[in-house]
Amino acid sequence: MLERLFPRRAPSPKPLPQPNPQLALGALLVRVALANRQYLAAEVAQIDKILSATFHLKPLEAAKLRAECEALERHAPGTAEFTKIVREEVAYDDRKALGHAMWSVAMADGRRDDDEEVQLLAIETALGLSDADIAEARKNALGEL
Repeated sequence: MLERLFPRRAPSPKPLPQPNPQLALGALLVRVALANRQYLAAEVAQIDKILSATFHLKPLEAAKLRAECEALERHAPGTAEFTKIVREEVAYDDRKALGHAMWSVAMADGRRDDDEEVQLLAIETALGLSDADIAEARKNALGEL
């Protein structure tokens, strides 16, 4: 009877963090991995590895950051907002390295996927990478197959 009078409420969701370059980069990596509607352990491991190396994090810290990026990616607006943050606050050479990192996530499962490649091209273009740098990242990634 008390439950009818005082029903349990679902807990309020935690507010999403404001995207910064670190979270935007992680969310873009997650977005690439999810482009084919699969999120494989190899892709998760590659994202953790990239976050750890890029931001000098211990494995557990990288996993926590990835989890935060996953939540942000799930509930955040489109790719344009993330790429704008990265484009405005990250040097070109670092954005170019991000292009290579995204390809390593896309290829973590050892196979090509058209949906991932389309997502990658859109992100790389929005990041302001040159056609030559986009082609180089793609060639390097596909050459490792």
